[in-house]
Parts: sequence; structure tokens; C-alpha cells
Amino acid sequence: MSSQKPTYITRPYLPPLEDFLPYLEQIWESRQLTNKGPFHRQFEEKLAEFLGVNYISLFTNGTLALVTALQALRITGEVITTPFSFVATTHSLWWNNIEPVFADIEPETFTLDPYKIEAAITPKTTAILPVHVYGNPCKVKEIEDIAKRHGLKVLYDAAHTFGARYKGKSICSFGDMSILSFHATKVFNTFEGGAIVSHSKEMKEHIDNLKNFGFRGETTVVAPGINAKMNEFQAALGILQLKHVDNIIARRKKVVSLYREKLKIIKGITFLDDMPGVKHNYAYFPVLINEKEHGKSRDDVYHFLRQHNIYVRRYFYPLISRFPSYSALETAEPANLLIAEQVAAKVLCLPVFPEVKEDTIEYICNLIVDLLK
Repeated sequence: MSSQKPTYITRPYLPPLEDFLPYLEQIWESRQLTNKGPFHRQFEEKLAEFLGVNYISLFTNGTLALVTALQALRITGEVITTPFSFVATTHSLWWNNIEPVFADIEPETFTLDPYKIEAAITPKTTAILPVHVYGNPCKVKEIEDIAKRHGLKVLYDAAHTFGARYKGKSICSFGDMSILSFHATKVFNTFEGGAIVSHSKEMKEHIDNLKNFGFRGETTVVAPGINAKMNEFQAALGILQLKHVDNIIARRKKVVSLYREKLKIIKGITFLDDMPGVKHNYAYFPVLINEKEHGKSRDDVYHFLRQHNIYVRRYFYPLISRFPSYSALETAEPANLLIAEQVAAKVLCLPVFPEVKEDTIEYICNLIVDLLK
């Protein structure tokens, strides 16, 4: 085993503890722990301002936000989505008794291919659930056009995209809703947490009712809701984290730039460049490893790096469509998902977080070079 200290795929950013203590003292003083307390209200306002959106509803995690968003829009039948994502994307559909319909992805961005979306529409289709994979925006204009032609709703899984913008607008501005995650692994975290961005006061009120058992007021229940509220501890941490997030993204950008500089000369390794018109958040740094050019597969590199205490991840392998819950679906056939299958077999995400040292990045890149030689 290597003497190198373990380096994991990510390391959650936490603000200085002494800065958080005054927030905890206020919570202890008020004894208001949940149910739209003062920090919840402040965080919602500050977050909407930071993201450049009008209506946002806070959740205890991103998965419950996805489940609730589908309920709020009354989605039924079939929803077209990607197999190249974390399983929460499609699990939210199953929990709403909705059938996922898989469509292939684009090789340039790893997001849903609009042409394949349109080809997958059936009379049972009611919505599209694309994912801004690694923070790369989907082709939002093309998807909007398809949705309008066919009368479909669009819900974006924006779990990877905190702080990212497209043509000067928040990525969360597009579609009927966008769903965010503030999980510990994300660019912006509240330990756990999530949110739904909607586009009207009425829809926000409906979402807020649903996440609190369907209550409107003290004695009136207007819908069969769920308990998905964000608590005061999470909200207070979120307020503090917002003060640091721009610096976090800037540091992540530097890490990604160093990787790109050191790996660009290695034949057979490719990676995604920044997209035109996009302000990225550098949530991940995926590389594709071409076994035919080196005789070494992605899994060879994966195991070699882990033997040297570099805990890389194969996001997203296997495809969701390969899991037993989904593999029997007609659209889960590998022949229907050729690009997604190819990317899943080659992709490797390298460690990216603000505290990654330059010498650690150099060590990782040298290991890859040594193995591929």
C-alpha cells in the first residue's frame, strides 16, 4: 500500500467552526428547530438572490425535492430521462409510480440528446427529466421546443449545477422546475439539503404545502403531503456557506485547470472543456480513458490509483439502466443507449475539492502517466 495519505473524490467544505457558533447559540436560545424558523426564511431569501431566481422552496434533501416536484406538477405515465446519472433521478419516478423511459446522451456533454428525446415520446409521455450532468447545461432551448410541441413538462435535475449560469442566466431558470441538492458531496452543502426552483407564487405555495404534510395553516390539510422540510441547523449553515461559495468555486476551477494542463499531453485521455456561454462550477473532473490506445482500461487505472490511496470514482458506472430495478425496461437495452454505454465504460472522476494541493494533483497525474506508459 502507498505511503501517500488518502485522497478522496471530494472533501466537503465547511466554514470555520467559530463562525458557525453564533448561529447555534441563536437556535439554542429560540428553541425553534424547524417549521420555517428565522434561519429558514433568511436562507430562502438569500439563496434566491444568489441564484437569481424568484421562487425557491427548501428541502431536507434533494431526493425528497425530486419526489415532491413530480407530485406538484401531477406527473403520471412515462417520463423521458437519462441513464447516466445518480439513481435518485429515476428512483423519484418509481416512488411516484411513473415509468422511466431512457434516452441516449450526447458525447460532447454527457447530457440528454434532444433528438433521442423526441424519438422516445409516446402517447403516455407527460414530462422530460433531464440532468445537467457534472454541471454541464443540457440543450435547454431544444428541450423547451420539444416540450412545447408535445405539451410536456420539463423538470431539470440540477443537483450538480449550484452557482452555474448559462448565457448570464441561472441554469435553474429553465424548465417548469429545477431541483437542487446540497448534499455533502456537492459544491455547496448544508450537510444534507435540497431545493425546488419554481416560477410562480402559487406553485411555490403548493410545493411548500406538500413538503409539510399538506398543511395550509394550523388545521387545514389541502393535499396528501410529505415531511420534507429543511431544519434550522441546515438553513443556518446554508446562510454561512453562501458567504464562501464564490471562493470555493474559484478554487475548484484552479484545481481543474491544473488537471487539464498536466493531462492534455497524454494520448488516449480526453476530458470536457468549458462550454461557450457557461459559467461553470467545476463540480467534477471526469476523464475518458481509451483502452485501445494504451492497453490499459479505465478499470485498470481505477484500481491502480486506489492502490496508491487515490480514491477516484467511476461516475456514472454502471448506468442506471443496468440496475435490476430498471434493466427489464424496453428502453434500458444497451443498443438504445450506445453513447451512454461507451461513456460509462471509460469515465473516471478525479478528486476535486478546494483543498486539493498542487503536489497531490501532480502525484495523481504522474501515476496515470506511469501506468499508461
